[in-house]
Amino acid sequence: MARLLAFFLVALMLLQTLGQEVLVLDYHLNKARITELYCVNKARPQLNCNGKCHLAKQLRKADGADKKAPAGPLAKVKFEVLPTVPFALRPPGRWRQPARRYALPPAAHYAAVAGPGVFRPPLLLA
Repeated sequence: MARLLAFFLVALMLLQTLGQEVLVLDYHLNKARITELYCVNKARPQLNCNGKCHLAKQLRKADGADKKAPAGPLAKVKFEVLPTVPFALRPPGRWRQPARRYALPPAAHYAAVAGPGVFRPPLLLA
């Protein structure tokens, strides 16, 4: 069920994104029917319109619908106040001890004290 919903939503997004391409594809698949029903230049076959005028009208209408914008930036902004439920984040029950506020400082190593390994820092003479 989740896959079907995902495919459906992807198809809707693609149709919205590729709207003009879908109109052109529909025109090429149904060119004869569009020429019969919608062509305004049937009387002048030398123009070879073949329904391109109808396609141009559809593309202009689709382009105009995409470019419609609200009058102002906040013309259609709607603010809603939703009721809130008090919510507290509590640690799980396995945390018995409270966490320390700050980590313990690392043990200080001085040059005079031999440290582990091969590296020996130089002595500081004051």
